[in-house]
Amino acid sequence: MNDNTVSTEALHDAFFALHHGLPRQGPGSDATTRRLLALAGPLPERPRVLDLGCGPGRSALLLAAEAGAEVTAVDLHEPFLAELRAAAAVRGLDDRVRTLRADMGAPAELPDGSFDLVWAESSVFVLGFDRALAEWRRLLAPGGTLVLTECVWTSSEPAPEARAFWEEHYPLRSVTANAAAAVAAGYHVLGTVPQPESDWDEYYGPLARHADAADTSVPGMAEAVAAARAEIAMRRAHGGDYGYTGFVLRPADPRWRTREETAADIPLVRAINAAAFPTPEEAGLVDALRTDGDAWLPGLSYVAEAPDGTVAAYALITRCRVDGVPAAALAPVAVAPEHQRTGAGQAVVRAVLDAARLRGERLVLVLGHPGYYPRFGFARASAYGIRPPFEVPDEAMMALDVEGSGAVARGTITYPAAFGV
Repeated sequence: MNDNTVSTEALHDAFFALHHGLPRQGPGSDATTRRLLALAGPLPERPRVLDLGCGPGRSALLLAAEAGAEVTAVDLHEPFLAELRAAAAVRGLDDRVRTLRADMGAPAELPDGSFDLVWAESSVFVLGFDRALAEWRRLLAPGGTLVLTECVWTSSEPAPEARAFWEEHYPLRSVTANAAAAVAAGYHVLGTVPQPESDWDEYYGPLARHADAADTSVPGMAEAVAAARAEIAMRRAHGGDYGYTGFVLRPADPRWRTREETAADIPLVRAINAAAFPTPEEAGLVDALRTDGDAWLPGLSYVAEAPDGTVAAYALITRCRVDGVPAAALAPVAVAPEHQRTGAGQAVVRAVLDAARLRGERLVLVLGHPGYYPRFGFARASAYGIRPPFEVPDEAMMALDVEGSGAVARGTITYPAAFGV
């Protein structure tokens, strides 16, 4: 090694020295953590949470304090874990936060099915998105949820400089491509959260100050500072091309196989709708929508199969409009009487919503029971400035902002003619 060559060990030490004392090791905020936690849905009274690649533990502390969680925080860098233990003690959370120095690839010492929530903010790049989906799934208890944040392309045509930068460091995909990978790996997408620019400021602001104060005479520090400044400069120049997004995922219920309907399913779907509702109108509605080329969306008519292969449940999404802008309507949802209250309805609704997400639908509307549909992410449509063309209880008309961006159409809903409104 010549005098101008810096050892790998020196570069490693300089990188961590530069990052010590930062409140975060990647873009994020307490507000984003809370949004992701809300999308994860109801948790047990004292949920078991695994924070993988926890760094100094900002998320672990919030989850312990606000979700009442028992947190196992995993990182390979012992000084980060020491920071977390000290911070937990100061906050009176040392009985709720346990640290584990281990590789974040589903540590072998952690048993299968042992966590209600597996959490990874700004750390999944260490494994890669697809590997994380495969390795972390075994850690989830039945009904458990995986929450992670990942850097993604936010432009369909990123600048060549941005593409070259990320191809060198960590190839990015779009939100839709990552969602498709999650669905292919056997998860449902409960929601996504595009992180605001302020989340980057919370990371890069302190990092830039550390870089300015660093002693670049220390072996490896000049290189660590240069890399940090190059990353910050890339964000400043091309931040519109990429960003972080949170993904909230839950393994599909293995009891129900969900799929697009086939021609052979049509009479079975008609029978399920006829049996599930007090009048034959819903069955007739589906038949009428099938003949409406402006309303019918190929690939968004879904069934759930019972273990014996019979069709147990049905869900349909068709085209509607809000103030003239294309949107989607979820209706009807029907479950065969013998399979009601078994999870078949939830399975088929989640599957058809995944399919709508992957084909680029941005807004889904439903008129339904306010005690049922919020579990899928639906909220009052009126909160988005969306209203139906008829009088209904406000809480019964609901909307799902698929991208989580808030950028949805506002105005009055226009349904297909088959709905008769």
